[in-house]
Amino acid sequence: MKNYPLILAGLLLFSTTTLAVEKASPKQMDEVDQRMQQVVPFALDHALETFSKTVHGGVQHVVAKSADDTQQIKLIQAHLLKIADEFRKGDFSVTERVHGANMPGLAQLKMAETDDIKFEYKALPNGAQIHYSTEYPQYVQALHEWFDAQKSEHGNDVIPEHMQHHATPAE
Repeated sequence: MKNYPLILAGLLLFSTTTLAVEKASPKQMDEVDQRMQQVVPFALDHALETFSKTVHGGVQHVVAKSADDTQQIKLIQAHLLKIADEFRKGDFSVTERVHGANMPGLAQLKMAETDDIKFEYKALPNGAQIHYSTEYPQYVQALHEWFDAQKSEHGNDVIPEHMQHHATPAE
């Protein structure tokens, strides 16, 4: 029962960050997509991206729209592997280039020590994912703010095979 206060704090944080995400203006979303296309090796219009919050952080999926598009799948996998490695080192420069230095949650994420947040890369048959997790409430909050900002500026595609996997935020 020693973890009860931590679990309660995590649930409280999660419940306060599940409010609706306000979408950025179409102009702002277009500008973000233009900057994004300059930093990612895959074609944005050939991929789907989603951000699913969990109690301990969240999961980012990027998958090719076509399971037969092996070139895009390899490019997606290489990019997410690189991003996860950079994030583990505290390097969020790609995110900053795309979204700006004032992106919600970013300043807090940059203050984390090396092992405060886990960034677990996983290749998927049609793309890749990064599972973000931490036991520190301030970083859970920062990850949730960061995920909300991502959803606002990119949208949040529906990837049917992943919706059931993350149907509960307990991951």
